[in-house]
Amino acid sequence: MSEAVRRRGKGQPDDDLFDRELDHLPPEARWREWMHRVEATIFAASEPVGRDTLARIVGKSCSIDLLIDDIREELRGRPYDVVAVAGGWKHLTRPAYADAIRTAVGADERTVDLSQSEVLVLLTIAYFQPITRAELSSFFGKEISRDLIGNLRGFGLIASGPRSPTPGAPYTYVTTKAFLLQFGFDTLRDLPDIEALEDAGLLSKEKLLAGDIMPGFSSDWEEDAGVAGDE
Repeated sequence: MSEAVRRRGKGQPDDDLFDRELDHLPPEARWREWMHRVEATIFAASEPVGRDTLARIVGKSCSIDLLIDDIREELRGRPYDVVAVAGGWKHLTRPAYADAIRTAVGADERTVDLSQSEVLVLLTIAYFQPITRAELSSFFGKEISRDLIGNLRGFGLIASGPRSPTPGAPYTYVTTKAFLLQFGFDTLRDLPDIEALEDAGLLSKEKLLAGDIMPGFSSDWEEDAGVAGDE
């Protein structure tokens, strides 16, 4: 039995037999078929589809970015779009229809319900990762509890990073691919530019580390963030 037959028998595609180039088609029909292949693949996938994956189903000379642009143009005015998120592309419904979807079928099981303090801590981790819990506590002038960190980890939004070179070598925390997906970012570069915020005087890491963040922060923080007592 040939290797190609064995591969097909295992349910694996035979790259040698799959026609990526479609040279027998005129250019317009070839481009249209590539668009259909890419859109169908993204539609069928449960996770964002990366560039390398899409490159397997189109010709070597095909520009994935231009193809995606044409697909999105055709979807203009539709209630869903192909969106760059978490390092790939994914079919997502437009935000304007979120209330209708929730009313019809309930909340998406992947929707994460975060408190205000959890969002603030999460975004701080996103900007300054890798960062320790002690550094986070310095940022806010309040002790950030293990429970709060545990909640963010439980949602899969953060993970352990490298050990800090500071005394005791505490764990640091970093954001995950799930964080990008949850907030609709393609990469961390999609976060508002931290240098621009600093230049505008809206954010300063030095001030944050000195505990000078939101001086009028409500005392409700203790209940919301889960202020820790003993380490």
